[in-house]
Amino acid sequence: MLTKAEINYLNSLARKKFRQKYNNFFVEGDKSVREVLEDGGAEIESVFGTADWAETHRHLLQKYGDKLTVISPGELRRISQLKTPNQAFLVAKQRENDWTAADVKSGFSLYLDGIQDPGNLGTMLRTADWFGWQYVFLSPLCVDFYNPKVIQASMGAFLRVKAPIVTLEILKKEVPEIPILGATMQGDNLYTLPKLNAAVVVIGNEGNGISPEAAAFLNQKISIPAPATAGAESLNAAIAAAIIAGQLTYGQ
Repeated sequence: MLTKAEINYLNSLARKKFRQKYNNFFVEGDKSVREVLEDGGAEIESVFGTADWAETHRHLLQKYGDKLTVISPGELRRISQLKTPNQAFLVAKQRENDWTAADVKSGFSLYLDGIQDPGNLGTMLRTADWFGWQYVFLSPLCVDFYNPKVIQASMGAFLRVKAPIVTLEILKKEVPEIPILGATMQGDNLYTLPKLNAAVVVIGNEGNGISPEAAAFLNQKISIPAPATAGAESLNAAIAAAIIAGQLTYGQ
């Protein structure tokens, strides 16, 4: 049986200040937990699963035997943040999201300027993962990378895509030659850009767009043109990022 202290600790990881305090985060759900275990790159603190789940995946869990706790469905409900708890729950150490100038120079990256919706951040991690973009840089005002909703929305991309927290000023200083493109409503047509082999694409806050502080470091503003029949005022930030990523990767 889980103790009250264990339950309180696991529940506390839903809040950023406690994730920072313990330098841990959690993943839940059969598919997500298995992906973390199969990846093997995370430092696992503990794994919790129902008896049926543990038996089904006993071969995968062999190397984590000393970290596994079999719990009842009722106990899982007490620690889960999902509306419908799903078989497994894992706690791991947060990793170092480091970066190098050489890697930035060699390909495309996203820079998120004040993104607040965890679903948007998770989706953009997933987009970067799909297109093979190594970095999704975060401004200091972005939602926490280890927010449970970010982890869920990323569908495992958080394991492969690095998300360093850095200002655009520092990024520009360290990699001065990299083009920095800002996604705006009034910019150069995305589909007429000259061929690029590397760039940093800035996606602004959902409500306010790119901040003046970040805009000062843009080399070029780009836009996704809308047809005359368009009714929507703008695109969702994550959708815009996906369109731009696809065009820069394959469409030029």
